[in-house]
Amino acid sequence: MGAPGNPVRGPVLGNLRLPAEWEPHAATWITWPQNPRDWPGKFQPMPWAFAEIIRKIANSEDSERVRVLVGSAATLHRAEAQLNKAHVDVSRVDFFVIPTDRGWMRDCGPCFVERVGERVGERVGERANERDGENEGRIVISGFGFDAWSKYQDFTLDAAVPRTIAGLMGFDLTPVTRQGRLVTFEGGALDTNGRGTLVTTEECCLDPLVQVRNPGFTHADYEAVFAEALGITNAIWLANGIKGDDTHGHVDDFCRFVNATTMVLCQEPDPGDPNHAILEENRELLEAARLEDGSRPEVIRLPMPAPLYFDGQRLPASYANFLITNAAVLVPTFNDVSDRLALGILAEAFDRPVIGIHAVDLVWGLGTIHCLTRQEPAG
Repeated sequence: MGAPGNPVRGPVLGNLRLPAEWEPHAATWITWPQNPRDWPGKFQPMPWAFAEIIRKIANSEDSERVRVLVGSAATLHRAEAQLNKAHVDVSRVDFFVIPTDRGWMRDCGPCFVERVGERVGERVGERANERDGENEGRIVISGFGFDAWSKYQDFTLDAAVPRTIAGLMGFDLTPVTRQGRLVTFEGGALDTNGRGTLVTTEECCLDPLVQVRNPGFTHADYEAVFAEALGITNAIWLANGIKGDDTHGHVDDFCRFVNATTMVLCQEPDPGDPNHAILEENRELLEAARLEDGSRPEVIRLPMPAPLYFDGQRLPASYANFLITNAAVLVPTFNDVSDRLALGILAEAFDRPVIGIHAVDLVWGLGTIHCLTRQEPAG
């Protein structure tokens, strides 16, 4: 259990690498559900859905730790009791009392990067001298801003999460700035192969009218930020995200790396579904894309589930919103005939077991497993 730490100051960014998600983790971070407005009318089953995700991570062989944010001591006790009932190995779970507004960790949580090839500056925070050796000072945080996807007003607590975690854990954090201002960017807006290539979308980054994170930014501005803050040398720009995506274009809902040279891209065969044209345009862009070494990525098509609605609203149901852990790949499923096909395709693509997690209730929050989590690399 933790509490907010000291202000964080870090060294100048340099010699950084954004690890791929399949590389070893020290931990996975997740926020215990506490805002009923994220799942209106469906909040009651959320703690049990989260407990199942945590159980699959904590109880597996070669497992990593699970670090869980809770809003209060009372919430901590409730969460621990529910995890025990779900037979979670709570000896592998760390709780931190850090209040949040919504708590979609992929987007508001720390952007962990690896510093390579130079001596790391002084770690800061009350516990810096007491840390175990799991990161050896090589994992640092690139401090992006967060503004609730430039859509909602309640984000002050969420925006403070990376700095609070840095202070508690003793990580260096350096704010990511461009043109004299903090750069707003979310983890779900990118995916990487760990070798210098990143994939993102123009809809999320460059739309001048809708959910504008960084007004006036161009491709060149973002690519300069990616290079400085993430060590990215090569950016693949796709066009638009899928329908129902509240974030306005996050790439982790439809296109992901599964290894350094291979990507999965969702496919919608029904020409009457608006996702068909969106995903085919992205397919054409990927066919012309190059990796950091100049080679073309291999692209595997991943099915989409049938359109899923709740209370008249289309939801961003997608098998691409999977989480890669040390021991397995956790894939959202939707009681759909395509569930088995999607799991089979991903099982052939990965070097570890692929496990389906029921996500029909989760996706009413407009995100599923990847959106809820953030990996901490082992360094």
